[in-house]
Amino acid sequence: MKCLVLSGLFTLLGYHILQAQTKVDAWLTTIDTAHRLQPQIPLQFTTTPPSNIPTIHIYPDTSYQQMDGFGFALTGGSAQHIIRMGASERQQLLQELFGTNNGDIGISYLRVSMGASDLNEFVFSYNDLPTGKTDVTLQHFDLKQDKLDVIPVLQAILRINPRIKIMASPWSAPTWMKTNNNIQGGRLKNEYYEVYAQYFVKYIQAMQAQGIHIDAITIQNEPFNDGNTPSMQMFAKEQARFIKQHLGPAFKKNHINTKIILYDHNCDAPAYPISILTDPEARQYIDGSGFHLYAGNVSAMSKVHMAFPEKHLYFTEMMAVNRKEFNVAIPTDRIVVGATRNWSRNVILWNLAADANNKPHTDNGGCSICQGAITIEGNQVQRNIAYYTIAHVSKFIPPASTRIQSSEVNNVSNVTFKTPGGKIVCLVANKNTAAQSFLVAYQHQSFNYTLPAGAVVTFVW
Repeated sequence: MKCLVLSGLFTLLGYHILQAQTKVDAWLTTIDTAHRLQPQIPLQFTTTPPSNIPTIHIYPDTSYQQMDGFGFALTGGSAQHIIRMGASERQQLLQELFGTNNGDIGISYLRVSMGASDLNEFVFSYNDLPTGKTDVTLQHFDLKQDKLDVIPVLQAILRINPRIKIMASPWSAPTWMKTNNNIQGGRLKNEYYEVYAQYFVKYIQAMQAQGIHIDAITIQNEPFNDGNTPSMQMFAKEQARFIKQHLGPAFKKNHINTKIILYDHNCDAPAYPISILTDPEARQYIDGSGFHLYAGNVSAMSKVHMAFPEKHLYFTEMMAVNRKEFNVAIPTDRIVVGATRNWSRNVILWNLAADANNKPHTDNGGCSICQGAITIEGNQVQRNIAYYTIAHVSKFIPPASTRIQSSEVNNVSNVTFKTPGGKIVCLVANKNTAAQSFLVAYQHQSFNYTLPAGAVVTFVW
């Protein structure tokens, strides 16, 4: 009883007792790779902070978006490498990637392609026909290609993490639905808008029959892009019409609760999703908008949030690849901190796995520089810079965590979350060329830390 009275007295006086929160766990990755998501000696809060040090102030009572998860694109090529591993090696890898035990990194979100992406060995859709043929009733719809790799890998992942969220994105409609009858470029023919909506319905239902729930779809990967193989352009007015007249009503009629996400392209054109959300007929069916970061500034996501704060934001694609240095701080700062501080509910990097030559990819428009988060050669696995970029958040921040307010300082970037279990998780990145010292202040206590150049640290208490 005395302890409770004293605790209440200290609270009234403006002090907070950090009972189980006095110890701070720290996990570090450094540019010299001496530390790769390695636990450090725990830190301690103190009530006597040093002076004249940049301070990250954390305000747990001010909250922003709830998080859906962190992860990668499980491309057809990624699944191909994984499915070809030995059974025990494959299970061990998937447990590490998607499990939540001490040695696991807890990936909680995946993006898959509807049909082929440019990181498949060859192009295909679920309704490929001989030249000149059509199938408006989609009688020949078939997931057969995905059943060889993507589906069995997803099923294995779901046995480890049944609650993982999966987003699906098409790179192209079947060629017979397109204006140029080609897998590269072109647009959706007006007469096939309704058929293509049914294509989405069939995909979601067919995946559900395989035990795979598709949580969200984007309408078109990179709708301005006509250079990838595969690819298809879909401009804002076309996407708005497709949603409000065809896809939205089709989902409603078939009792499909899969989220509809707009745009799914770079941060240089926030006017695209805003123009569609302005249309109330389309807006009623839309959950939010997705962004990549190959062009533009990530602050474009906040521009869309300010225009339509009730709609969600998603970060659906960006590469993080090894350059001359193993500088995890750069993609952590630009992508993870940038996207989450601009209202994104997830962060998905491109892509999960490739071989040492960044294969497979399609010819004539496939990405030859897209390194996997892991490199797989037979049963050998190498963990690359994207792996650690995501692991620094996925391991510690489960779905339903909430971003909370933390002040920005000049020398390092940061973002902070509160987990459903009540833990505070603060991610800090130092993209500078010199070590940086800073203070983390929380409820009238603080701790001091010096982060090496090019390093990332995750604090948990």
